Amino acid sequence: MIGLDTNVLARYYIDDAEDIESGKQRLHARALLESGQTLMVCKTVLLEFEWIMRGFYGFKPSDVLSVFQHLLSLDHIEIEDRATVINAISGLEEGLDFADVLHHASYRSCERIASFDDKGFARRINKLGMVPRVFVPG
Repeated sequence: MIGLDTNVLARYYIDDAEDIESGKQRLHARALLESGQTLMVCKTVLLEFEWIMRGFYGFKPSDVLSVFQHLLSLDHIEIEDRATVINAISGLEEGLDFADVLHHASYRSCERIASFDDKGFARRINKLGMVPRVFVPG
């Protein structure tokens, strides 16, 4: 099995071949991802990849969602803690920040989550009735 770094996913899904080297890397990424061999993507790579798509390339949430759905549809790609990632992607569909919902989904065995991010995280998670609930200490 081969683990994929963020830059391999970026070269595969994002066509920004501004130079010859980037174009070559895109071809190599395509060959690897379409080879059918077992590949793995860890949660931290997905977290970084979402930030790159949204923060650096300006992808709309719906475009990020499409990329993640495609990646999850590939049978030869193993996703670390797949159930957590699928949960987080569901939160992304609800308009939540991917990092927040990935953290939230990772704490699914906890009674509650403590966060000082009241408006961006706690209120939104609680308004949607997601479990575990988020509280602001103090």
